[in-house]
Amino acid sequence: MREAVIVEAVRTPVGRRKGGLAGWHAADLSAVMLGELARRTGIDPSVVDDVVWGCVSQVGDQSSNIGRYSVLAAGWPESIPGTTVNRACGSSQQALDFAAHAVMSGQQDVVVAGGVEVMSRVPLGAARATGMPFGPKVLERYQDFSFNQGISAEKIAQKWGFSRTRLDEFSASSHERAAAAQDNGAFATQLVAVGPVTADEGVRRGTTVDTLAGLSPAFVEDGVIHAGNSSQISDGAAALLVTTPEKARELGLKPVARYVAGAVTGADPVLMLTGPIPATEKVLRKAGISLTDVGAYEVNEAFAPVPLAWLAETGADPDRLNPLGGAIALGHPLGATGAILATRLINHMRDNGIRYGLQTMCEGGGTANATVLELV
Repeated sequence: MREAVIVEAVRTPVGRRKGGLAGWHAADLSAVMLGELARRTGIDPSVVDDVVWGCVSQVGDQSSNIGRYSVLAAGWPESIPGTTVNRACGSSQQALDFAAHAVMSGQQDVVVAGGVEVMSRVPLGAARATGMPFGPKVLERYQDFSFNQGISAEKIAQKWGFSRTRLDEFSASSHERAAAAQDNGAFATQLVAVGPVTADEGVRRGTTVDTLAGLSPAFVEDGVIHAGNSSQISDGAAALLVTTPEKARELGLKPVARYVAGAVTGADPVLMLTGPIPATEKVLRKAGISLTDVGAYEVNEAFAPVPLAWLAETGADPDRLNPLGGAIALGHPLGATGAILATRLINHMRDNGIRYGLQTMCEGGGTANATVLELV
């Protein structure tokens, strides 16, 4: 089987809800990413076989195959197709998997993977506004559980014994690491300015356990989950160019990372957010490496209990977990987050000479993706 490599990865700054990116249509924001990918690589867009784009709330501005309309908005040839993937929060990580699989199988040679979500314009839950997706048999099977991720996060915190203080300590650390990354220029080469927005807008410097203490529980009275230890509602997009080493040489491109393995798994849909634990085990088996071989882990911070439970179950090194902060500080534009994490991870690996990186994402409905990348 052929190898798949990533030759470029770019992202927008992540905008706060109603922030600097709120006025952008998802197709136009995506087009900025496609245009920058072509500019940085110097490729003629006509060599691209497909664009695989993640998006979660595929209604309104983001309906009718936003992947295809992103291609057209970018001014790329009409002959280039585009498709839109929805695996909940892991949508653009799945887009990267699909792109790599197409290249490795020999069916395609050059594929763009990425994703977008402008939550300021298409609110969280908009896709459920006209109906309930679960159906009576699912509700009967799970005793009419609401499938509310915040409730699931409360259940995880209770099961693993995480106090509010522990969750808030982790959340404050996310902001601290993200602020340090901004100050150290860790994001400089991966970011593409969008109008006046040049930096991630969600970082709250000086966040402490004490400053978080005044926030009320969001889902359960006397609960431990609140806005400050949950991911931020955000806007953003990201894109990666995937090809083979041979095609990269033909196009005059230098690979940055090799796609080693990807895995997807299901888990308890009531706890819902624990899928990264078995997904990590599965992808490591496929990659033929151990967790100690991995120099950096990106575990999406949907809620603070998610990476903490992952850490507790895997025994991973906490210093390697989300070293640049995560979604609690930097935001979580749903369909774009998988590609954003991959972009952050690849650049962090390159900047620090890290051979292997792993990213994993919990997802609505109890699924999860995990991916292992290797520095070239």
